Amino acid sequence: MKKFSFHLMVLVAALALLATPAMAQDYSVQIGGGPTGGTFNTFSNAMAIYVPKVNANIKASSVGSGGSVENLKRVSSGESDFGLAYAVDSALGYVGKLPKDENKYSGQRVLGYLYGAPAQLVINAGSGINSASDLKGKRVAVGNAGSGAAASAERFFRHIGVWDNFKPTFMGYSAAASAFKDGKIDAFWVLVGYPNRSIIEASVQAKINLVDVGLEAEKTGFYDAFAYSPTTIPAGIYGKDVGECQTFQDSTMLIANKDLSEDLVYAVMKTLWSKDGMEAMVTAAKTFEEMNLENAFRGASVPLHPGAVKFWKEQGKEIPAKLMP
Repeated sequence: MKKFSFHLMVLVAALALLATPAMAQDYSVQIGGGPTGGTFNTFSNAMAIYVPKVNANIKASSVGSGGSVENLKRVSSGESDFGLAYAVDSALGYVGKLPKDENKYSGQRVLGYLYGAPAQLVINAGSGINSASDLKGKRVAVGNAGSGAAASAERFFRHIGVWDNFKPTFMGYSAAASAFKDGKIDAFWVLVGYPNRSIIEASVQAKINLVDVGLEAEKTGFYDAFAYSPTTIPAGIYGKDVGECQTFQDSTMLIANKDLSEDLVYAVMKTLWSKDGMEAMVTAAKTFEEMNLENAFRGASVPLHPGAVKFWKEQGKEIPAKLMP
């Protein structure tokens, strides 16, 4: 009888341990953003503030970077835990087809779609530049080295045959806007949601216009070569004299290292894609209105993280086989 009582006590104690919720693990994560003045940086800063506010066991810091390409490399290696990257860069990096770089950055996994990033080529109104082909002999800022902007610029301008005929300058958006206002460059290129702060800065001191790069993209088969999509920037975004612009865009994705805990990634997604989380991101920038449950992982070509699969399945989303981890 005593033996039976002892075993019963052991069983009850074991069941009690199973019923007690485990202590939440503490995490400290780095989020790869982008250059000063860019939307990447705005999102990573907002995420680094909001996620720990909701999850006491998660500490987060936003880390500046050159942008998309640098982020996917850092995230793939584990140097950064999370980061923002453009879908085209992410897909090319995953299979080892980045420009002049055959390394396969297969350590990255997609979480979800954040917003569309249209290409915007800014010029002085009345400069005589009416198309991207008119940039021959000009000085053009194309974004930081290692950024998605610079990568997209080189892809596009090489595709239409003008990359080797103008002087590309690698600098961030704010620096480009300043150089543009001072007359040190003739045009600058951004790949970012609109309205962009740097373009607004340039428009305050100069009469600007946007070039319809979408027309040349369509004529030259750019959409067949790369997975960008056509889009339109409405008239008046940068002032009443700046008309509608035909252009193309990439999808901005939130990515994570493949070895991150499924529980961590799931918790981050539950936080960011909650009603309050999405409202917090939109408060940081109206651009993030596109980050919603409907858009889910739109544009993704790289597999989802297991934590993202769990989250999106809970939202009733069907995960294509090619996106399964």
